[in-house]
Amino acid sequence: MSGQPMPCDPEEIGALFLFEKLTPEQLGRLCAAGRLERFEPGPVYTEGDPATCFYVMVEGTVVLYRRVGGDDVEVTRTSQPGVYAGSMQAYLGDRVRQVYNNSMRVTEPTRFFVLPAATFAEIMQDWFPMAVHLLEGLFFGTKSTQRAVGQRERLLALGSLSAGLTHELNNPAAAAVRATATLRERVGKMRHKLAIIAQGSYSPEVMAGLIDFQERTAERVAKAPGLSPLEASDREDTVADWLDEHGIAEGWRIAPTFVQAGLDVDWLEEVAAAVDEEILPSAIGWLNYTVETELLMDEINDSTTRISHLVDAAKQYSQLDRAPFQDADVHELLDSTLLMLSGKIGQEIKVVKDYDRTLPRIPAYPAELNQVWTNLIDNAVAAMNSAGGQGTLTVRTARDHDRLLVEFRDTGVGIPADDRGRIFDPFFTTKPVGEGTGLGLDISWRIVVNKHHGSIQVESEPGDTRFQVLLPLTAVEEESG
Repeated sequence: MSGQPMPCDPEEIGALFLFEKLTPEQLGRLCAAGRLERFEPGPVYTEGDPATCFYVMVEGTVVLYRRVGGDDVEVTRTSQPGVYAGSMQAYLGDRVRQVYNNSMRVTEPTRFFVLPAATFAEIMQDWFPMAVHLLEGLFFGTKSTQRAVGQRERLLALGSLSAGLTHELNNPAAAAVRATATLRERVGKMRHKLAIIAQGSYSPEVMAGLIDFQERTAERVAKAPGLSPLEASDREDTVADWLDEHGIAEGWRIAPTFVQAGLDVDWLEEVAAAVDEEILPSAIGWLNYTVETELLMDEINDSTTRISHLVDAAKQYSQLDRAPFQDADVHELLDSTLLMLSGKIGQEIKVVKDYDRTLPRIPAYPAELNQVWTNLIDNAVAAMNSAGGQGTLTVRTARDHDRLLVEFRDTGVGIPADDRGRIFDPFFTTKPVGEGTGLGLDISWRIVVNKHHGSIQVESEPGDTRFQVLLPLTAVEEESG
């Protein structure tokens, strides 16, 4: 918008703190190149529009605000003469995108000294060449540092996740290898036992009965009930006593395997009734190998299923095989991130999932949201480790009007009040040197706010810190950044 043009008085603008060191000749050039404008209450310029002017307030009241999600968030409000806004980076030229990075409005009739962006850039380069070089170095140096450290942050996170995933994969893989080796041994013994039985003078009916028991035994293993430790111990004693009474060697060793498979004394009585007494020990031994084989195959199946689940979680986390932007289920993203970070979270921290499963899928960049979850969970774990290494991490989802809420609550040390306003600033960190880059929350803020048009906020006191991410339920036209 443009205001009402007014005469420019060099003495008036020379009284502003921004121009108070300028010579009369310089003030004269400013007045000749710029203009005074009077704006009625309302908007002056809008965030994202081309930055065409540099504004210095002479008198009135100005408000700067930014669009966050669907809300206008006030950044500053002041009546201090000399405050400035607008095309403050015009001296960088077309090396950066020249747009207004906030919106400005006035709440009462307000006068500005207005300088076209091109003129502002020319004057800066003419009058303050050294300052321009320093500002350029600061601007591009900070951007370069952010990119380098941000990449390092992602690599550190990837390394931590890879280590955790390797640890998680190693356990079921090792279990599957052990079970396979033991299974090979048991199958060999089963063949040997079958050969011994086959060498006896047993009728086809007896052999058919043993084969039938073998099949029924395998079925019972698959349907074995879960027992408490006390129930299992009592049943093992009963089964061991029965085996001893029937002359079965090492009944104490066989009993736990039978009980784990859901076999009891009633089942043993059926076996005893179906075979002659002299072959009962061999029959029990053979069926014991059957039970062990089934249990080992179950263990291999559980281990390989666990490995497959972890690989699926890694694919879900990385989103390597998926479109960058898609309708996503935040619960799938949260679960994959929690699984990937389970090694880092450890056994001492309890994870509580308080999900509203009725929430719809939302348009999002899933891989980038996973990076946000990673940063917030990592900070929560660090806070609880600082509080003794124990605690509870609660991940909650809910609907908040037209937005979806994801909240991470930890019972750690909390964030001091003086730090809460700075935690989203680039390079700000409360972690010891070398342990934090200070970019985790800055990256998270940019992903949530700039990329998803949402918001991220924090509430904290010792023992109760909550990071809340609010995301639109429907697609919003993407902004740059």
